[in-house]
Amino acid sequence: MTSILDKFRLDGQVALVTGGAGLLGREFCRALAQAGASVVVADLDEQAASAVAAEIKAERLQAIAVAVDVTNPLSVRQMVDAALQSFGRLDVLVCSAAMDPKFDAANQEKQQGNAFESYPLDAWQAALNVNLTGLFLCAQAAVQPMLAQNHGVIINICSTYGLVGPDQRIYQRAGRPPQYKPVFYSVTKAGVLGLTRYLATYYAGKNIRVNALTPGGVYNNHDETFVQNYSARTVLGRMARRDEMSGAILFLASEASAYMTGANLVVDGGWTAW
Repeated sequence: MTSILDKFRLDGQVALVTGGAGLLGREFCRALAQAGASVVVADLDEQAASAVAAEIKAERLQAIAVAVDVTNPLSVRQMVDAALQSFGRLDVLVCSAAMDPKFDAANQEKQQGNAFESYPLDAWQAALNVNLTGLFLCAQAAVQPMLAQNHGVIINICSTYGLVGPDQRIYQRAGRPPQYKPVFYSVTKAGVLGLTRYLATYYAGKNIRVNALTPGGVYNNHDETFVQNYSARTVLGRMARRDEMSGAILFLASEASAYMTGANLVVDGGWTAW
C-alpha cells in the first residue's frame, strides 16, 4: 500500500524553476531536489544560478544551472531545450522570476516614491514583460514536452498583493518623502491568477495541472520598522521565513495535489484572513 509520504516524492521527474537563484527560488529548487527531482536552476544571473546548482549537487542531488531572460522567446526555448538535453523530460515548471522592488535595508534608498500619478510608462511596460509575458513564454515553451509525455505541472508564483491592495501605510517612514509599493506589482500578480486559471482550463483532459502559490511577505533583512508594521498585519504576527513556502511548492508539484488545478494556495500568515 502506498504511503501518503510517497505521494510527495518526485523521483524520476524533472523540475525547472525560473528565478531559481532568488530568495524563494533557491528554496524551491532545494525542496524539489530533496524530493527526488532533477532540478534546472534558471535565472537571469547565470553565476548565481550556478551557485545554487552547486549547493544542491553538494547534497548529492541532481541539478544544472541555465541562464535565461524570460522576456526573450529564444532564451526561453533554449532554457527548455537545456532541460530536455540534460534530463530527457520536463515534468514541473515553477515560474518564480519576477520584478519585485524590495523595501529592505539594501534597497531603501533606491526607491523613488513609486507614486502612481507619475509612474513611468517604460517601468510599467518592463514589469509587464517580466511578470506576465515572462510567464506566458515559459508556459508556452514548457508545455510542449509536457503534452508529448502526457504529464506536467505548472506552478505560478503570485502574491498577496494579487489578491488584495497593498497597505501602503507600512512603507511610510516618519520624516521621509512618501513611498509606495508600485502599481505594476498588484496588477501583474492579479494577472498571474488569470493566466493560471486560463491554462488550467485550456489543458483540461491533457493531464497537465496548473496552480498558483501565493506567498506572504518573506523576511529579507528588512528594517525593524517595516518588520513591525508588516507583522502587525498578519494573524501569526510575523513575516515568513524563506523556507516556509517549500512544503507548499512540493505539495503543488507532486501527486499529493493530484485533484487540484486552477487553484491558488495562499501561505500568507493570515494576512488576507482579516
